[in-house]
Formats: sequence, structure tokens, C-alpha cells
Amino acid sequence: MRVSEITSFLEHAYGVLNEEYFDGVLPPVVITVQSSPKAYGHYTTWDAWRENEKGFREINLGAENLSRSLPFTIATLIHEMTHHYCAMAGIKDTSRGGTYHNKKFKAEAEKRGLVIGYDPRIGHSPTSPSEGLIAFVEGQGWTGIDLSRTGWYGSPGGAEGGSGGDPDGGEKGKKKSNVRKYICPTCGCSVRATKEVHIGCLDCGVPMELVEK
Repeated sequence: MRVSEITSFLEHAYGVLNEEYFDGVLPPVVITVQSSPKAYGHYTTWDAWRENEKGFREINLGAENLSRSLPFTIATLIHEMTHHYCAMAGIKDTSRGGTYHNKKFKAEAEKRGLVIGYDPRIGHSPTSPSEGLIAFVEGQGWTGIDLSRTGWYGSPGGAEGGSGGDPDGGEKGKKKSNVRKYICPTCGCSVRATKEVHIGCLDCGVPMELVEK
């Protein structure tokens, strides 16, 4: 599956989800697949694209996270579509420069098949699909996305900061870090520890797995 095929699928899914969960009221957006190691996706609150003097908002899905199970990818898409809906409806759903999701966002998102958790840093933002959304996705006959971007993680100024580095957070010639990375096999959430630990994902209720170096 090429990136162009992924964006075509996501554009198709956007149309289906717009009709099913938003009564078809959402205007078109430009859907992109770009590097986004610190987030599963984003929505621009301005017209990031122009065509023939007409502006379009952007919804991006992080290229590194497309390997998650399809219902979780669709849940991320609906999360960003909910931001789009709130923007069009004049609902202030975030604060702190768009990073903190408030209870208005939670209410709108949970009307649309999402289960919304809470994180004190970003508010009512952690997102997973409800049983109803999972059943809806399965009923569409959509297949999973079998392409995702690989990259460097955890390096100071690396993929998260934009300049690159090695996967263990060091540079060539320097001692490797002993940091271990653990990842949730269901939602893809990851954490790091300086020693071996037994840790689970509370959102998914499953043990997190050690990523081998």
C-alpha cells in the first residue's frame, strides 16, 4: 500500500464518517500523512491549503502510527474531525494553545463513537474506539493499513525536535543509553524506563511490551 493509496482510503473514510457521525455537515478538508512522533494526528484551525482562492483545513494522521489496528486509526480520524466540527460550530473545545482538550470536546467526541480518557497535560484527549465504533468499522469491510513510517525516537532534537539522531538517544561514538522502551500492543502508546519494569496500559487494560533494541 502506497502513501497515495492510504490518503485515498482516509479521504473515503472521512466521507463515510461524516455522513454517519456528523450528519454530513463537515466541509471538505485536505488529509495528509506526515511525520508526527508526538501525536497520532492534528487538525489545523486555519486554512492550511488553497485551491482557486478557496481555503481548506488540514487533518494529518501521524505516519509513524498507521500500524495500529484500524479502529484506532479511525478513532484518531474522528478525533480530528470532532475538532473540525467544533471549529465550524463555534465551540471552543481546547485551550493552552490548542493542546488542552476540555469537557466540550469530550462531550462532542463521545457522541461520535469515541471513548475519551483524561491526561492532566492534555485534558480530555486520550482516544480509543467504542465497541459501537469497532463494530461499525468492521461492518464497512475496510482492511487495515499495512504501511507505516519508521523513524528515530527519543533522541534530544531528534524526530520529536526535528534534527535526527540514533534510536537510543545518543550520537555516533558515544555510549549507548540504557533506556528501555515499552509499547502498548493495542493503542501504540509508549513509555521509557531506565530499568526493566512490569507496566500496563490503563486505557487498554493490557501489559505493555518491551521493544527490543
